[in-house]
Amino acid sequence: MDENVNEPTENTEPEPVVESGETAEPQPEATALPSQDARNMAMLCHLLGLLTNFVGPLILWLIKKDDDEFVDRQGKEALNFQITILLASIVGGLLTVVCIGGLLLIAVTVVDLVFSIMACVKSSKGEDYRYPVALRLVK
Repeated sequence: MDENVNEPTENTEPEPVVESGETAEPQPEATALPSQDARNMAMLCHLLGLLTNFVGPLILWLIKKDDDEFVDRQGKEALNFQITILLASIVGGLLTVVCIGGLLLIAVTVVDLVFSIMACVKSSKGEDYRYPVALRLVK
């Protein structure tokens, strides 16, 4: 008897284990990371929001949105978040008349800083980041 009968050859793939009544489906391939340039542009969209509010992310998104899908998604996220921050700052500014606006402005600044840095780090790794508190105005 041949001793190698039960051993798989180099060109054969192991058959997927199937439980009764189920069919085996191939696993989806892992998606490739965005290019380094795309990650840098997405990261820049998030960082520009800290310096220029919505203007920087808007300009960069308009220029680069057709170049890469990752930059398009992250640019929209940064733009939506910065518009939300602008609106919250306006409300905080108006509420300074009744003395609670100052606290709101401080909170808005902290939220802007923390979430923008988190988005920047995720974008640099090629991961999508979705701001938890943002109006979805640009779709």
